[in-house]
Amino acid sequence: MTKFRPCIDLHDGKVKQIVGGSFRDDGSAPEENFVSGQDAGWFAGKFRKDDLAGGHVIMLGPGNEEAARRALAEWPGGLQVGGGITLVNAAAWLEAGASHVIVTSWLFDEEGRFLPERLRALSREIGAERIVVDLSSRRRAGGWTVAMNRWQTLTDLEITTQLLDRLGGDCAEFLVHAADVEGKCEGIDADLVELLGSWGGRPMTYAGGVANMRDLKLVEEGSGGRVDVTVGSALDLFGGSGITYKQLRAWNAGERE
Repeated sequence: MTKFRPCIDLHDGKVKQIVGGSFRDDGSAPEENFVSGQDAGWFAGKFRKDDLAGGHVIMLGPGNEEAARRALAEWPGGLQVGGGITLVNAAAWLEAGASHVIVTSWLFDEEGRFLPERLRALSREIGAERIVVDLSSRRRAGGWTVAMNRWQTLTDLEITTQLLDRLGGDCAEFLVHAADVEGKCEGIDADLVELLGSWGGRPMTYAGGVANMRDLKLVEEGSGGRVDVTVGSALDLFGGSGITYKQLRAWNAGERE
């Protein structure tokens, strides 16, 4: 059964919702849908109170470490953390309270070439059961290409069931952002959801484009209930109007309309 998993996206130390494809390294600011007046710890406490485990804290660039630690301290063992995770700092983030570390860009060189030995080394260091591999992607002709560096740089990996087989032995879960629809509230990438659901070898969370409760049903139907989903800009907690937090709590409790 598809479950809602919460998210806390951090940018410049604040909880925000950002259009995924709008990051640039030229100094220009990304497109923001929402900036919260509440800090990361407030959101973590709310998710803990409602027992919405398995969510993720994502540090979008530098300057977010203190906010991430505040969230993890509020709910030790209840949240995953990602953004700048490497072999050097992964264990420290687990000690800070993360249930898992989410790793993306460090698995590639600067040109976007996958470095499988890094994933194996991380697995040996902290255990595959504590690793989530983020396969955030951009749609390209014929499929999806994994993107790194806040979704700006395309890598040499294409999302296929063969890739999931290849990486699945060194991680516990996958997180997949559909970067082209992330933050737009214009609907999910149904084809990507169907591909992810066709595999089913590890727990998996899809993020991107959810606009309303119908999209949650589409994720559940398209994946056969094998893919969980996160909701960002459409959620009333993040200034949205398409979905209420109350609806998502009811969904996880099995109250389906």
